[in-house]
Amino acid sequence: MFFRKVALSSALALMAGNAFACEISARVNIIGNEFPAIQTVGAGAAECTGSVVTKNLTADHKDIHVAGMQGNPAEYTSAIVANSTLTILMNDDLVRPLDDLVAKHGQSLQKSQLITVDGKVMAVAFMANAQHLMYRKDILADLGIEPPKTYEEMLDAAKMIRDKGVMQNPIGGAYAAGWNLAQEFNNMFIGYGGTFFKEGTAEPNINSEAGVNTLNMMKALTEYMNPDFLTHDSNATNAEYRAGNIALLNMWGSRAATQTTADGVTDAVKNGHAIAGPMTVGGGSTPASTLWWDGWTVAKNISDDEAEATFIAMMNGIRPELMQDAEVASQAVWLIEGYEPTEAAVGVFDAAKAGTVPYPMVPYMGLMHGAIGNELADFLQGKESAEQALADIEAAYRAAAVEKGFLK
Repeated sequence: MFFRKVALSSALALMAGNAFACEISARVNIIGNEFPAIQTVGAGAAECTGSVVTKNLTADHKDIHVAGMQGNPAEYTSAIVANSTLTILMNDDLVRPLDDLVAKHGQSLQKSQLITVDGKVMAVAFMANAQHLMYRKDILADLGIEPPKTYEEMLDAAKMIRDKGVMQNPIGGAYAAGWNLAQEFNNMFIGYGGTFFKEGTAEPNINSEAGVNTLNMMKALTEYMNPDFLTHDSNATNAEYRAGNIALLNMWGSRAATQTTADGVTDAVKNGHAIAGPMTVGGGSTPASTLWWDGWTVAKNISDDEAEATFIAMMNGIRPELMQDAEVASQAVWLIEGYEPTEAAVGVFDAAKAGTVPYPMVPYMGLMHGAIGNELADFLQGKESAEQALADIEAAYRAAAVEKGFLK
């Protein structure tokens, strides 16, 4: 199934006030990631009364949301998704169009608020996101190093930090084998000008000069990372930063506001923390990053009563009144009426201004993402060449794409 006319909201204007009482009459069960902004949305949904609202907010959400929505009835009535995960759920026909629910409960919503695919509303977005540079301004200043604007400059900075005996492994990155590692590849590949598929087709196109350059840069960066980098997801990478063990990292903007607020963060890290936009690579001008939105869906394999209850509860989770809470407002670059950008939002705004490319929202990108995440570890461990790793990725992708009917 191919989707056309994908419309991505650049701004949301949600209901001006909670125009309906959040009373629901059927179950709501939410699956999603666990970072603070999504926890806030889940908590807002759970404020509804009249029926039970349950949540499973976990870093493993991408591994269980499909299975959890395939049953009839589905276990989860809503999945909180992003560019990449919406198409995965749509490929398996697991989420329903929301047009009828928007018409009934969303009179105040504007078209720009809605994620539409082939003219049907498939998700409601509530925040924007991108990966960008976070760094220790105190350490760089002490060594006379300017904040890096390119990955080449990041490597130079890391070498100086190590050579001066300040830190042995000053670079951090969410390089955990699987989804995280694949996303780091995606960012770098785009920065090198790579295209994932041959134009107008689902044919893979990563075994290229851009692909080789991407892998070589990733390998160079890992030389300055914790030796266990293949186990470090965003949570583990942030823990390293908070512990004062790294000085440079490419991290999600949704984590920026809470980067130094966790228990046990030293004053040095708190006072030295700084944020900048995404870096470029290889002399290119396109940031080595991707623009994202996060939003929510409603499951297909549930009753209409459960779908309506879910829509009402999730709307309560993104009501504009939340933006009056300074702590909540700082958790993300919210796409909610009343949001005023905070200092923590500078990285995502810089990403948008610099022309960062949106994550590809084509139905077979999820298969490519999965193949990349499963096939890169051997290269980064020195067990095969870049060319062989890229060939393995294309072969794994091709097998999955044939099985799904995207390729013959």
